[in-house]
Amino acid sequence: MTDRKDGRSDLYATLGVDRDVGPEALRKAYRKLARQHHPDVNPGDTAAEARFKEISQAYAVLSDADKRRNYDEFGQISLESGFDPEAARRARESFGAHFGGGAPGGVGHDRAEEFHFGNLDDLFGRIFTGRGGPRPAPGPRRGVDLETEIELEFLDAARGGERAISFARPAADGRPQRQRVNVRIPPGVADGGRIRLAGKGGASSHGGPPGDLHLTIRVRPHPYFRREGRDLHVQVPISVSEAALGAKIEVPTLEGRAMMTVPEGTDGGRKLRLRGKGIPDPKGGPPGDLIVTVQIRVPRSLDAEARAKLEELAKFDPSDLRKELER
Repeated sequence: MTDRKDGRSDLYATLGVDRDVGPEALRKAYRKLARQHHPDVNPGDTAAEARFKEISQAYAVLSDADKRRNYDEFGQISLESGFDPEAARRARESFGAHFGGGAPGGVGHDRAEEFHFGNLDDLFGRIFTGRGGPRPAPGPRRGVDLETEIELEFLDAARGGERAISFARPAADGRPQRQRVNVRIPPGVADGGRIRLAGKGGASSHGGPPGDLHLTIRVRPHPYFRREGRDLHVQVPISVSEAALGAKIEVPTLEGRAMMTVPEGTDGGRKLRLRGKGIPDPKGGPPGDLIVTVQIRVPRSLDAEARAKLEELAKFDPSDLRKELER
């Protein structure tokens, strides 16, 4: 995608974002376009492959604070291998010219201008090496960073483990290649968490090191577990007699069933805590707790005998049960 008079791609236009876009909005725009043009979604579509490569390269620059700052100030020339921003600023001041349009400190988006000097070799030598002399040949350039998502079941994310993933990785010539890697999932990783796989990104086209692969974790909801930070929440039904008399009951945990004491006279909605039975800390700290909210289940379809017994028990109900609701 081009949005410049000289026909060269503008990285912001490539991702369809404004120049003041924030990191999160930039990431969302990249993910949306990457999914749309991913080679897996468009098998055999060379145009989609090229677009996917262009999107990945644009994001690799704009997601890096230093690269983005240089690109905003100097434009496309800042992407050349060996570019020295400090030398470029000195050269700009020395020649009294604008770099990529606009005054020092900012680049006009559609006002790109080129250098017009007598000795371009000297100028490029200053910009790319910080010294006089001819412009050096392009050197090794790091491959692009890639982003993808991995979806995990709730218990797999909580317990951790290893997962094999397959993804499209640009080769040195830009063509996507299928790659399969094993990913270690740290116990307790949360929805939206990120894992970096160094060196698993795009290959370099100039003999440099490969980029990194960044995984965003998506965790499917669980039928009855819910997490808040490191604490694990679950609702457990108990009977009227268990609530009134107290009981030992089994409750589910990440490791299986565990015994918990329901104190005598427990009200419905009361929260009971099992320490250390919550979500593990991916960084190795102590795990959270299991918070059990009890729900009293009343008997239904009573026969005459059961109804008579409950009516007898009703004599022990507090007379001021709803007194706190009175004004």
